[in-house]
Order: sequence, then structure tokens, then C-alpha cells
Amino acid sequence: MQTSSDVLFISHGGGPMPLLGDPGHRGMVDRLVEMAGKLRRPSAILVISAHWEESVPTITSGANPSLIYDYSGFPPESYEIRYPCPGAPALAGQVQAALEKAGIPASLDDQRGFDHGLFVPLKLMYPDADIPCVQLSLVNTMDAGTHLTIGRALRALEYDNLLVIGSGFSFHNMRAFFAPNTPEIQARNQAFENWLEETCTDADMSETERTERLLHWDQAPHARFCHPREEHLLPLHVCYGLAGQAAQTRFEATILGKQSGMFYWRLSP
Repeated sequence: MQTSSDVLFISHGGGPMPLLGDPGHRGMVDRLVEMAGKLRRPSAILVISAHWEESVPTITSGANPSLIYDYSGFPPESYEIRYPCPGAPALAGQVQAALEKAGIPASLDDQRGFDHGLFVPLKLMYPDADIPCVQLSLVNTMDAGTHLTIGRALRALEYDNLLVIGSGFSFHNMRAFFAPNTPEIQARNQAFENWLEETCTDADMSETERTERLLHWDQAPHARFCHPREEHLLPLHVCYGLAGQAAQTRFEATILGKQSGMFYWRLSP
């Protein structure tokens, strides 16, 4: 990254529930508002969402993307949420160019809207919806190394005061969210959170070791219990690939009864 930027991995909660006053998301709402209050106001936001997968990295390039209500079974007001932020076609083109310069084929999509991995947290963090946004997909192989490489490629971006958000969830076992929160489940949840905190924030850990741990994240304590499928963790890999260093700050929130982590990197040229 040739210019200063902020990088965040966030746990974005369950569908639209954070915007509906759900008490199980109060801690998450508070953390996101706190984060936004501590950051410089970004000139644009690039979001890597857990809710978009393509065969190659794909970037929204429309000038005024619509919203995709990619959830079901929620109250009618869930489908009336608005977040009319502008797109950023020039930034989208830069992201594509950075990826292709690194040998990663990438596509632009000027028709796709923003899914709830973008509009739910940003409505909390930047409710005026006046900051241009671009969304970047995951790659549907779900390969950890691929997403680390995507993050590294983004270091070539020259866009001052860019905020990059990996929008996922540090714990994402849907069955466990709605099962009794037994001491065993709590212990599994906490063990993985402890591993993730050490991996992402230990400044004494070499970047070689940190990379190896993230490449083989599924060997962490109770990893596959916390992430039966890895799509909500992989935005973190993109964030770390971009940052290439220990996160300066970890934020914690209890979401739907589960311990969840969020990480912040401040990058300077």
C-alpha cells in the first residue's frame, strides 16, 4: 500500500439483526460504532464480504449499486433497509489492475449490488451513506493461500485514506448459535478465539509463522467447530495479506451469545 490506509476485520452478526435492535447484537453494534469513532474518515471503503463468492475475484464497478437482501425469514422492515452510498468505479478498476498485476485474473461487475456483509455494518459505522464503496468477492475454492495472495496484491493500490474491511465473523457455526450455550460450546468458542487473537496480534511472532498459522487455520483448536465452512473467516486472510504485520488492536464483542473478535491494522507508506 503506497499511501496510508486502515484495515479492519469485523464480525458482522446475523443478517439484518444488528439493525433491528436485537439484544444479542448490542455488543457488536457498540464495537462498530466505537471503531468508526476512532478511525479517520475514509475517502472510500473496500469491503471483502463473506457473502459473495465467484470463480475469480470480482469487484463491483457500478456507480450507484442497489442493495441485495440476501437473507430470508426476517420482518418486512428488513427488506426496506436503505443504504444509498455511491459506488467507486475508478477504485474498482484499480483493484482489478492490482490483482491482475500480481497474476490474479479478476473481473468487474457493474450490475451487482451490495449484500448485507457491506450495508449492515456500514449503516452502523457510517449512517450518512456518503462514502463511496466497492465490494470484492471471495474465490469459491475457499483456499486460504489464495486469499492471502489477494490481500498481498492489494498492497499495490495507490488510494489515499482507503478503509479496507474484511466483513466476516470470527465464529460462524449456525447450529451452535441456536443450540443451548453449554460450557463445552463456550470452551470451544473461547479456545479458537484465543488462538486467533494470538495469531493476529502477537507482535513477537514472525510473519512466516503467522502466515503458516493462517494457511493451516483448520488445525487450530476447534477450528472446524467454529467454522464448519470457512467463508466467514477468509476475509481475515485478505486483511492480513494486505497488512503483512500484527494487528495493532483487537476488539471483542459477544454476538448471539458467542465470543467474537475484530482486528485493526493502521498502515502507513
